[in-house]
Amino acid sequence: MVTASLVKELREKTGAGMMDCKKVLTETDGDMEKAIELLRERGIAKAAKKSGRVAAEGLVEAYISEDGKTGAVVEVNSETDFVAKNQEFKEFVENVAKQVLETNPKDVEELLAQPANFEEGKTIQEALVEKIATIGENLSIRRFARFESEGLVEKYIHGDGKIAVLVNMKKGDKEVAKDICMQIAAARPEYVRKEEVPQERVDKEMEILKIQTMNEGKPEAIAEKIVMGRIGKFYEEICLVNQVFVKDASLKVSDVLSQKDADVAEFVRFEKGEGIEKKEENFAEEVMKQIK
Repeated sequence: MVTASLVKELREKTGAGMMDCKKVLTETDGDMEKAIELLRERGIAKAAKKSGRVAAEGLVEAYISEDGKTGAVVEVNSETDFVAKNQEFKEFVENVAKQVLETNPKDVEELLAQPANFEEGKTIQEALVEKIATIGENLSIRRFARFESEGLVEKYIHGDGKIAVLVNMKKGDKEVAKDICMQIAAARPEYVRKEEVPQERVDKEMEILKIQTMNEGKPEAIAEKIVMGRIGKFYEEICLVNQVFVKDASLKVSDVLSQKDADVAEFVRFEKGEGIEKKEENFAEEVMKQIK
């Protein structure tokens, strides 16, 4: 059953027209991923865009050691954006990031069980429960990442804790590391270089590009050659070193790294609430319920 909300979701993700969305969802029995692929194969949608709506509130925060060799980034979620502006909550998130850096837990479960470095006699879980009681909202530590570097670790926080980037530089100084962080925040790469992209992902993309090209009326033999040219654009979008440099469109990120004798080992980009489904509330209905 293809519902109006499913059509709306596909339209938001792809930017395709309402009728096109309805048609492919009907053809794929409501399978969102297959519908996106079908739209792309027909050239109707360039790629799946993430919905612009923030799915959860809270903060992302990063912490770097004094020597710049270790860094950590965390996401802590709350129910409302008011809490993200609360100084007590901000300090708690900073302390959690510092704890991750200092104790190197393997996962959130292990982190929650650790004695809190910032709350004597309490575990992180107990400190979290205490904050829930005092702030009056459900809070959760969702995820974290931690890097140790031979070179240096740099961070960048954007939009009052909306996006946090942590980058591990094998070589390079703080200036180029900061530029790379801002590149990652703005251009959303998924990998450092194309060798890291899973072959399955490349094969799927080439298959979509081939069908797209043949739908343009090109013979199969020619389509395959065109696909080899177009796959470069795919790498430009998802691989950091292949991207156009946001501060100077005449350069690629690889050019900047080469000029500065710098090299990126790894990075992580956390965006507050990405991928979390948020319950949609109808405020007017809620008020009417209260009145009744």
